Amino acid sequence: MVALGVAGAMAVQPLGLAPLDQEQPAQRRVSLIVSGGTVVTVDPAGRILNPGAVAIDGRDIIAIDTPEAIAARFTSAEQIDATGQVVMPGLINTHTHAPMVLYRGLADDLALMEWLEKYIFPAEASTVSPEFVRVGTRLATLEMIQSGTTTYADMYYFEEEIATATKEAGLRGVLGQTIIQFPVADARTPAQALARAEAFIRQWKSDDLIVPALAPHAMYTLDAHTLKAVRALADREGVPVLIHLAETADEVKTSQERHKQSPTQYLESLGFWGPRTLAAHAVWLTDEDIETLRRRGVGVAHNPESNMKLASGTARVVEMRAAGIPTGLGTDGAASNNNLDMFEAMRIAAFLAKHATRDPRVIPARTAVEMATIEGARALGMADAIGSLEPGKRADIIVVSMASARQTPMYDPLSHLVYTTRGDDVRTTIVNGRVLMRDRTVLTLDERSVIADALAQAVRVREAVR
Repeated sequence: MVALGVAGAMAVQPLGLAPLDQEQPAQRRVSLIVSGGTVVTVDPAGRILNPGAVAIDGRDIIAIDTPEAIAARFTSAEQIDATGQVVMPGLINTHTHAPMVLYRGLADDLALMEWLEKYIFPAEASTVSPEFVRVGTRLATLEMIQSGTTTYADMYYFEEEIATATKEAGLRGVLGQTIIQFPVADARTPAQALARAEAFIRQWKSDDLIVPALAPHAMYTLDAHTLKAVRALADREGVPVLIHLAETADEVKTSQERHKQSPTQYLESLGFWGPRTLAAHAVWLTDEDIETLRRRGVGVAHNPESNMKLASGTARVVEMRAAGIPTGLGTDGAASNNNLDMFEAMRIAAFLAKHATRDPRVIPARTAVEMATIEGARALGMADAIGSLEPGKRADIIVVSMASARQTPMYDPLSHLVYTTRGDDVRTTIVNGRVLMRDRTVLTLDERSVIADALAQAVRVREAVR
């Protein structure tokens, strides 16, 4: 990767377009052109174009080149001037519980199991409903659009409500219907949860934005029969599986006491692991566990902020990536983070790895950007469609301002994106070629009504947990 100076620009390497001195065909009309910014492609060559431009037609990127080359080949009634800004792939949040934004700040400064068992599980038992999930998801999607997330993976209840709200907001989602052993708001038994999940999958399986998935909560909250049934259903329907794995030392202890194996090896013994499976957290892994996940083609969602806040431990990110495990970034739910800002997740992931290894060279800025984009796409099995700016991929793009005092001067855009940028620096968010936010105005959600509805739900939450 070539560092970019304030005054100088690196030599632009066009992506698949003829040189300007050759005879050019007539201009092609496209749906949108984003031009003039520093384009960080995150493609296999790591190209950065300054200035660059992206031509979009419908849901797809069709060309990336200099502004002059794009203007010579394409025309559009809709243009976005990105001068002085960074244009990059939309961020991919590989682990969330979207409606839990409504529990933001409800219980803090606690260990995971105390936090879950004394506060979150009781609150959910009293408050979770289709309306709660719908309102919470709308608030979460508003926050994600405003902070540059274009795809997210979710695990929660009433996932059909999450899917509807996500599609209405215009975001892309890998949405997992939760299966858990004890009675919850949308299912009294694991069998009911599996039946609900199967119906959810069939309802959304062919959608362009929503990827339905199965979300068995964890190995310690499900029995072997249910875990095997989840794998069988996932294989039959060809959908992803999302699961919490080895989040805490207590989970490992429980697994050893019950099964004489680590959580990873116990699930391996059940035939649970397979491609398009995402393990969230994966903090307490042995070398054998890492090799098992690599061999089975499992992706990992690294959640540095949640793990630090709950004092769950430090994931072996460097070792997992060295083994070839695709490792994306997640925020976790906003009840344990307490935000959905993926720029913050990038920064903390880089810092935590450096601190844990005492090596400032591990997880450099470029790697952190990759983990929030193309590595997240790989972890979700979607790298052929999203995660980088390349012709033929979906037009999931964000435009990030570099105009503030905090962003000045900019020598290297990758450094700025990881170590300086915050979610509220995002000016424009595009998903599937559709502009969801332009110049900080969200176009697909009424911000005032979303926040008003969330505040009304918060009153019910407070009453329920008194």
